[in-house]
Amino acid sequence: MFTIAIISASIRTGRQSHRVSLFFQNMINQSGKATAQMLDLAAYNFPLFEERLSHMQQPPEAAVDFAAKIKAADGIVIVTPEYNGGYPASLKNAIDLLYPEWKRKPVALAAVSNGQFGGSQVLTSLVFTLVKMGATLVPNMYRAGDVQDAYDETGNNTNPKAQKAAQTFLDELTWYMEAKKRMETNV
Repeated sequence: MFTIAIISASIRTGRQSHRVSLFFQNMINQSGKATAQMLDLAAYNFPLFEERLSHMQQPPEAAVDFAAKIKAADGIVIVTPEYNGGYPASLKNAIDLLYPEWKRKPVALAAVSNGQFGGSQVLTSLVFTLVKMGATLVPNMYRAGDVQDAYDETGNNTNPKAQKAAQTFLDELTWYMEAKKRMETNV
């Protein structure tokens, strides 16, 4: 069974994107195809980036734990809000902390906003950063618009179209995880 790490990127008070992270966690765990592990950046409370983990003399225990979970995961779902067309500093900080852990890791992106466009602008800058880090990006991206109305605090979704889109999104991630596993087995 695959393990999927879900990075909940917002650390903001009253954050809405965490609802979408919980939605994916529930959906993955109920599928029976994979287990989901939540990596909530609010709980990690990383210091500002000063150096990559691999270059730190005395890395924080939380950073070592985060790196191990990213490395062990078969795939990653990043759920990020859109702040002024970009992603939060907490996510940039966490991405830059690592380097080899991202190499060829299947990563699926979910953008969240309280408007109707579902964080579409944030995806451009996030894609660029992750490609530079060597991640394998899943082409199908999930956009969660009007998050405050479509998802409750426990991750329940009130929009049937979103459920279908989320399933397609996760199926695509699963395909990339399976492809990576086949490639590693044949080498």
